[in-house]
Amino acid sequence: MRLSRYFLPILKENPKEAEIVSHRLMLRAGMIRQQSQGIYSWLPLGKRVLDKVNAIIREEQNRAGAIELLMPTLQSAELWQESGRYEDYGKEMLRIKDRQERPMLYGPTNEEMVTDIFRSSVKSYKDLPLNLYHIQLKFRDEIRPRFGTMRSREFLMKDAYSFDLTQDDAIHSYNKMFAAYLRTFSRLGLRAIPMRADTGPIGGNHSHEFIILADTGESEVFSHKSFVDFDIPAEDTDFDDVAGLQAIFDKWTSVYAATSEMHDEAAFNAIPETDRLSARGIEVGHIFYFGTKYSEPMGAKVQGPDGKEHLVHMGSYGIGPTRLVPAIIEASHDENGIIWPDSVAPFDCVVINMKTGDAACDAACDRLYGALTKAGKDVLYDDTDDRAGTKFATADLIGVPVQIIAGPRSVANGEIEIKDRKTGARETMTIEAAINKLVG
Repeated sequence: MRLSRYFLPILKENPKEAEIVSHRLMLRAGMIRQQSQGIYSWLPLGKRVLDKVNAIIREEQNRAGAIELLMPTLQSAELWQESGRYEDYGKEMLRIKDRQERPMLYGPTNEEMVTDIFRSSVKSYKDLPLNLYHIQLKFRDEIRPRFGTMRSREFLMKDAYSFDLTQDDAIHSYNKMFAAYLRTFSRLGLRAIPMRADTGPIGGNHSHEFIILADTGESEVFSHKSFVDFDIPAEDTDFDDVAGLQAIFDKWTSVYAATSEMHDEAAFNAIPETDRLSARGIEVGHIFYFGTKYSEPMGAKVQGPDGKEHLVHMGSYGIGPTRLVPAIIEASHDENGIIWPDSVAPFDCVVINMKTGDAACDAACDRLYGALTKAGKDVLYDDTDDRAGTKFATADLIGVPVQIIAGPRSVANGEIEIKDRKTGARETMTIEAAINKLVG
C-alpha cells in the first residue's frame, strides 16, 4: 500500500478527550474516530489490526473445536422474557420497538438467541458436545463510556456458547476454552492471568476473567507472582484429552488470583510478601459455566443414552476484540508511539523513501516494495513528499515492526538501512540482503 494513496489521518497534537495512552495513540495514529459518546468508526489502519486480532481468535476457537456462525445484532424481547432476563438486565440494555410496536433490543449478549437456535435443531446427545461462536457487534449503554474503545457502548465481541449432556462434559468444554484463551492472548503478545470472578448479569457459578496488568486498568487485582513462569498450552494441545486439559486448568488455578470483587484478603496475606502481586488490571476475556440457567426456562433438552430427555448444561465465553486492541497498546508502546507485536501489526514493514522523486531512491524503494509484496508481506510504502522527520515520526507512531529506510547516500552505495521499531536497533545492508532477510 502506497501511503500517498492511503487514508491515514494522523493527528500531530494529543487529543484533549483522551485520558489514557491507548486512546490517545489510537486517535493520533488515525485508527479510530469517535462518532458519538462511546461509539467509534474503525478507520483503515485500525481495521487492519482488528482483522488480525479476529483472525487469531478464530484460529484458536476453531482449534478448540468451536464452530462459527453469525447471529443478528437485533433480538426479539420475547426470548429474553422467556429466560427471565429482560427486566433484570437493567438500563444497559437498549430497548426499542419496530414499526409493528413489537419489543426488540440491541443485543448485549446472545445466550437466549443461541439457546433458541440449539433447541430448534439439536435433539440427541449424539450431537453433543457442541460449541457455537460468532464475532459480532454488541451494545451496552454504559453510564460512563470512556478510554476510547476500551470501554465503549458499541463494541465487537467474540462470544462462544457450549452445550453438553452432563456437568462433567460441560467442565471439559470450559477447560477447552480456558486453554484456548491462554493461547489466544499469548499469540497477541499478552500475558493474561485467569482470575476467579463475579458472574454478573450473565449468571452461573463458575467464572474466570482473563486479566492483563496495566496501570490504566479499571480495577485492582491480586495474584501470586508465579504466573509469569507458567507455560502456555502448546499448538498441538489435544482438546479431546480430558485429563490433559484438566491438568492445564489445575496448574493455572493452583495459586491465588482474584479480581477485587472476589478478593479474599486472608488468603492473599497467606502468600509470602515477596510473591504477592497487587496491581491494576484490564479484563480481556471472561468465561462462564452456568449449567441449566438458560436451558431450563427455555426448554433446551436432548434425548440421552437412557432414552430420557435431559436439560443441557451450558457455558459462555467472551473476548472483546475492540477492547483487545487498546489493551495491546497499553502493554506495548513508548514515548514515540505504538509498538505492535508482529502477529497483529497493520503492516509487516514500512519502506521509507527519504527523497521521493530521486530516481535512485525511487528505483530502490520500488524494488523493495515489489519484492516484499510478491513474497506475501503486508508493506506500507511511504512515497509521500513529507520531510524525513515527519516520515520517521509517522512510522514510529503507527508502530510497524520493521522500518526500511532508503536515502540518497546509502542507495548510491547499493545499500539501505533496516530499523527495528521495538529495540531501535539499526542495520545497514544491500537491498538484496534486506529482501532475503525480510522474506526469510
